Amino acid sequence: MNYDDLIRNWKLDPDLAAWAEVLPEQIQQGLDPQRYGDLARWQQALASLPPLDVTERILTESAVGVRGPVANPAMIATLKHALEGLHPWRKGPFNVFGVEIDTEWRSDWKWDRVLPHLTPLQDKRVLDIGCGSGYHCWRMLGEGAREVIGIDPTPLFVLQFWALQQYMQQPNITVLPLGVEDIPPRIQAFDTVFSMGILYHRRSPFEHLSQLKDCLVPGGQLVLETLVVDGDKNTVFVPPGRYARMGNVWCLPSTVALEGWLAKVGFRNPRTVDVNQTTVQEQRRTEWMQFHSLEQFLNPHDHNKTVEGHPAPVRAVLLAEA
Repeated sequence: MNYDDLIRNWKLDPDLAAWAEVLPEQIQQGLDPQRYGDLARWQQALASLPPLDVTERILTESAVGVRGPVANPAMIATLKHALEGLHPWRKGPFNVFGVEIDTEWRSDWKWDRVLPHLTPLQDKRVLDIGCGSGYHCWRMLGEGAREVIGIDPTPLFVLQFWALQQYMQQPNITVLPLGVEDIPPRIQAFDTVFSMGILYHRRSPFEHLSQLKDCLVPGGQLVLETLVVDGDKNTVFVPPGRYARMGNVWCLPSTVALEGWLAKVGFRNPRTVDVNQTTVQEQRRTEWMQFHSLEQFLNPHDHNKTVEGHPAPVRAVLLAEA
């Protein structure tokens, strides 16, 4: 995991030079072994990936990954064992030399819902907040983005990105072990900012929306994907306890209310472009994510309700401009 080239390039960029100065310390804190007891084990899994020749890099298919000459079975077994050492894999899918990583989320389904509505990413600098393993970052690169930066505070997901990057070897994409609070205020450096599956985890949704706006260049596009509920401009559901067994869900607005929130913090032309109820085919337990998943979070007799009796997860995609 080497960020030297990124930091060197950012120091030459007036929009990102100030962030480049503090970034080494931020990365060190984000990968602090004192905070993450499993980090050494994950790093060992990353280090045990075998050297394999790459003939093709796949960025525009459902399963992001690489292809190469037929490797001997022992090398493929070593590869799979190393990748399994980075369990659980939540966002994907990936295919690495024929090893199919069937992740918890069919993140390609979400991408297929988002992509038709985007301002083209060609030659854009893009930020993906809460990117997980970086699946969507790779898809953004596949759409021609000039630079893609993902941030996620979970070191395991950062190492999963670097496992792919060991074979992808793409210089203009990275995932940083950071949270949104680590981004310098009013940086205004990105043409497109994605926040997908983050808003409902934030105690202050208005603060998060303002942070997103401050990341964008004037006229830049926000892509916001989050949980919503049915209702009018005044509808906001605050779960009294857990929501779908998640303890850190603070509020679920209606799409109309959320459009109003975006306008309130200064976004232009907020609009809802997709609403979709999550199914147990899109989010489920697999060999690569063996813990509980959506099926265990829903009422077993009525998948339109969570186990707590709340409306089942419905996700909306909204766009707006800074």
